[in-house]
Amino acid sequence: MYSAAFRWIFLAFCLSWATGCASLPANASRPASRAFEAPEQTALGQLAIARRGNARSDSGFHLLDSVDIALTSRLALVERAQRTLDLQYYAIHADASTEVLLQRIRKAAQRGVRVRILLDDFNSVGEDAQVLRMAFEPNIELRLFNPLPGSRGSMLTRLVGSLHDVERVQKRMHNKLFIADNAWGIAGGRNLGDRYFGGGDKQNFVDLDVLAAGRIVRDMSTSFDRYWNDELAYPVESLLSKEDLDRLRKPESPLQPVAATGSTVLPGVTPAEAAQTDRPAMDLARVELAWAPAILLADQPGKIGPGDDEVNAGETVVDGLLTLMSQARRDVLIVSPYFVPGTRMLAVFEQLRKRNVRIRVLTNSLASNDAPAAHAGYARYRDRLLGLGLEIHEMRAAPETAAGLGSGTGSATRSIAGSGPGGSKSGTSRASLHSKAVIIDGYLSIIGSMNLDLRSQLKNSEVALLIRGPAIAQQAIRQVEATIATDAYRLEKGALGYVWRAPPGAPFKDSHGEPEASVKQKLLVNLIGPFAPDEML
Repeated sequence: MYSAAFRWIFLAFCLSWATGCASLPANASRPASRAFEAPEQTALGQLAIARRGNARSDSGFHLLDSVDIALTSRLALVERAQRTLDLQYYAIHADASTEVLLQRIRKAAQRGVRVRILLDDFNSVGEDAQVLRMAFEPNIELRLFNPLPGSRGSMLTRLVGSLHDVERVQKRMHNKLFIADNAWGIAGGRNLGDRYFGGGDKQNFVDLDVLAAGRIVRDMSTSFDRYWNDELAYPVESLLSKEDLDRLRKPESPLQPVAATGSTVLPGVTPAEAAQTDRPAMDLARVELAWAPAILLADQPGKIGPGDDEVNAGETVVDGLLTLMSQARRDVLIVSPYFVPGTRMLAVFEQLRKRNVRIRVLTNSLASNDAPAAHAGYARYRDRLLGLGLEIHEMRAAPETAAGLGSGTGSATRSIAGSGPGGSKSGTSRASLHSKAVIIDGYLSIIGSMNLDLRSQLKNSEVALLIRGPAIAQQAIRQVEATIATDAYRLEKGALGYVWRAPPGAPFKDSHGEPEASVKQKLLVNLIGPFAPDEML
């Protein structure tokens, strides 16, 4: 999803007619705060201890592979939190599924839970700026990371006003964490919004998260605190007021006073719409947990700050991933929606193939990719990847892919997608891969916010869970292999060019051109491809 947004940066950069520049406040007050230090004193902390039992490892995990449990697990953390809720996201969209979460979070704050929301500032524009209203609720703090100065009425005008500082603007906080009482948390690739929970009007993202409990959550909180207390994290109140948000709302979506109605947080989302996607929370006392050794891979905030990228970033999440992949003995399975390898990653692939390590990749097709420019970057590497012997699979954009992928039986996905505002969305919205995972030798699982591209490696900050053991790895492999077997093309190079092979028995056919892609998508790739540098994709 973030690659689509960065097409705006590329466009704005080309607008050389822009004049003037806005600035950020010089002396923003950002009082330091930390995660709750005694999670064992909370009900969630006690539950994590009880669930561990006699397990040797001190961290437990559950793969969130459907939109239903992705939502209900977050609701469970909010409802059971007693002391703190910490959310860190690249994007939070103002829509019905987010309304459900924010309404529960507001109620948690009212009962005394301290809430901290850290949001990258790139997408807090237009309707999505209304999410920033949470900053003006009691017991809730909201900070924007690496903000863009200027009006929030239009993405393009904000970018044009930031062309004097384009190097900083293109670096974004892409981390995604959801933490309750420093005892349970969620990490993965999913942002917050209808498109990530099966209710998108035009598009639904196929995503993957991990629910975590125990010691590893304290590492997640440590990473959150580093970003929260960084000089690039600006309190919303230092950037705009509630009246500014009032002026941004659409005339046809009148603001409903929260204090008066007690029914909605976001203007334009009615109580009836929010109730349609409401779900009972997951039962954390019964959810199956795999207890396994784990570490958190997390970029430092300095990766986004000014100055030399490599000096400030240090060892990055993607650097660590490449080191881990280089040690594979049998096979590497990669799931990455945006796949732009770059020279260093290609060198790792080449060494692995010399040792006969099998490498499989599931990525987006042009039709399913929400970012044609990112696809243009990937397309440059197809010949070399196939020449090295990688097995490349491209996911279909068909609506039934969104309805079934990552849902176990498919019914869990349909249960929420089919009851969102406007009725069933998975039956009409195209699917787009958004999961980010690497599985090594069927034993090591790395699931997080990172893509296998140069933007994740060089520009954006990322976070991921590294879990050692077969339980999570084998579950993820089964899910990906099921998708490859039913909803993805295998890319091959024939005598007359590329061939996209349909799986045996699939209801779709082989293709000798970008399958299911529109003329507009093909034209965009051809126009952008020769000009956009890999690191901008």
